[in-house]
Amino acid sequence: MEGRGKILMERYELGRLLGKGTFGRVHYARNLESNRSVAIKMMDKDKVLKVGLSEQIRREITTMRLVAHKNIVELHEVMATRNKIYFVMEYVKGGELFDKIEKSGRLTESAAHNYFQQLISAVDYCHSRGVYHRDLKPENLLLDEDENLKVSDFGLSALSESKRQDGLLHTTCGTPAYVAPEVISKTGYDGAKSDIWSCGVVLFVLVAGYLPFQGPNLMEMYRKIQHGDFRCPSWFSHKLKKLLYKILDPNPSTRISIQKIKESTWFRKGPEGTRTVKEKIPSENATTNAAPTLSVRRGKNAYEDVKPLHVTNLNAFEIISFSSGFDLSGLFIEMEHRKEARFTSDKPASAIISKIEDVAKMLNLRVRKKDNGVVKIQGRKEGRNGVLQFDTEIFEITPFHHLVEMKQTSGDSLEYQKLFEQDIRPALKDIVWAWHGDDQQQMQE
Repeated sequence: MEGRGKILMERYELGRLLGKGTFGRVHYARNLESNRSVAIKMMDKDKVLKVGLSEQIRREITTMRLVAHKNIVELHEVMATRNKIYFVMEYVKGGELFDKIEKSGRLTESAAHNYFQQLISAVDYCHSRGVYHRDLKPENLLLDEDENLKVSDFGLSALSESKRQDGLLHTTCGTPAYVAPEVISKTGYDGAKSDIWSCGVVLFVLVAGYLPFQGPNLMEMYRKIQHGDFRCPSWFSHKLKKLLYKILDPNPSTRISIQKIKESTWFRKGPEGTRTVKEKIPSENATTNAAPTLSVRRGKNAYEDVKPLHVTNLNAFEIISFSSGFDLSGLFIEMEHRKEARFTSDKPASAIISKIEDVAKMLNLRVRKKDNGVVKIQGRKEGRNGVLQFDTEIFEITPFHHLVEMKQTSGDSLEYQKLFEQDIRPALKDIVWAWHGDDQQQMQE
């Protein structure tokens, strides 16, 4: 490390910035006593308390102290001052597995087999300690300088004591494209079974270079997830396909266990005669919008302190990260005129609904509420393509933060776009914290 950096707690010399998010930063650092390289995640206490993340942080600390495995990022210690919380972690210099996929387009089955064996080893160990990760994805899998995989980011993990009397977990959380169908259904789920599903999605992404479940919007993607509606591309070996269909079984009671995964032929022996593949996303996948889907991410850094937040009450389930650089728009097929808009708000749901109703009345629009929580807003006269209508639905992220989705359902797209950009959007500025999908995502004051 060039020059001298700031000394933290008389023990660590801080170096370059590794990641930056809403709640703080992650820096490279050097232990002055042992000369060991570490990564230090620094979180602002006030911001953490403001969005109700203190319990999530306590859980992450407890979990990381429970697990000690060669394929899991090690937490060395946690320190705190009056204003900051410091996580001192193992420094994993190889970056995210996601970056490797993004660079290569997709991995060979042999390479994926190597990483998948390490992932299953780490996940099996966690489960043996009563820990369920609940957010397994390539962005949370790091690589060291020797290409060893390291599972990171236990901010959404659950412990066995988190189960209710029915023996199941009930908190809806994770990342949309990697989450198991039973998590979305909100009927309770086995943390081990849901982690296995996520491992299957990761394995598919490694070898395919794109996600198995995709659609023009989140609801269609969730429908495919709940029905296990996916197809393996032609270059997958027969043994890999056979294993994946057992892992991505939408019925958790018949889904393959980790023990059975370990006993499978593909897991034990790997692919036979796999050729080296370095091309980008293949043309046969061109119509699936695969490249932008895989590119949905928080940033290019191996370490980030912005995680998908703990979701407490969602009827259609969305996970969003409160980072100005986080954009879910890549999950959706681009249209000539966008019919959907999303924003996060730090206002109560009642205040959001009240504001939307006030704006609708001001614009002489008709407001209708549906039993499932959707607010329908209609024009009062025929337009060029019928009566204009759009639906508004509110999803709870934390009790103090909500995701609001507005979607045109009928009428002329140009008329809706004009109304939205010129009238609706400016009128909602008092309740908007951040719009998603903008070229410049600015926090609204």
